[in-house]
Amino acid sequence: MDQLSRHVQIARRKLAPGQHAYRAGQPFHAIYLVHAGFLKTCDLSEDGRERVTSFHMRGELVGVESIGLAHYACDVVALDDSEIWELPYPPVLHACLQMPELQSRLTAALAAQIRNDRAWMLALGTLTAEQRVAAFLLDMAERHLRLGFSPRRFLLRMGRADIASFLGLKHETVTRALSRLDRLLCIEVQRRDIRLLDTDGLRRMAGQGEAIH
Repeated sequence: MDQLSRHVQIARRKLAPGQHAYRAGQPFHAIYLVHAGFLKTCDLSEDGRERVTSFHMRGELVGVESIGLAHYACDVVALDDSEIWELPYPPVLHACLQMPELQSRLTAALAAQIRNDRAWMLALGTLTAEQRVAAFLLDMAERHLRLGFSPRRFLLRMGRADIASFLGLKHETVTRALSRLDRLLCIEVQRRDIRLLDTDGLRRMAGQGEAIH
């Protein structure tokens, strides 16, 4: 970011919970790096219902889904106190000419998002409700681990309704699945505080491989 700031004017924005980074339909002018906090990406259906399509943590990019479009394709909303760094576009593209490593990282970020979206598309089409919830908790654990936090105990920044929307389930279904995983001693749930007790069991349930260490 220090190198990039020599070529691009980076603006830092703080967001309160519920505040939008941008809304669908606004002119596309920048992508954003999540520096702190937690955000969700969501679309609106024709009848006005919100559908959560992804969650974003520190170090992840938002806005890349709208590259090539005249307007942002979705809403991005802060779920807690957050800070995002605005990277104006196309100045970022010009900076890539001076910083080949930036082009490589941007391409890698785009590819990672495509792979993640594809993985969840497959999961939502093949897994049961309980399996989806197990896979979601494992995904959250892996992301916390990459940031240097504990993968076995973390706080869910989103509510049950947002999780349900993302997983294509009903709110009550997510609540029941979490309660069942708690009874099976796979996890311990205290409202939004999650403790993973048996990651091997969760991975078997979600059809995955080795546990987190």
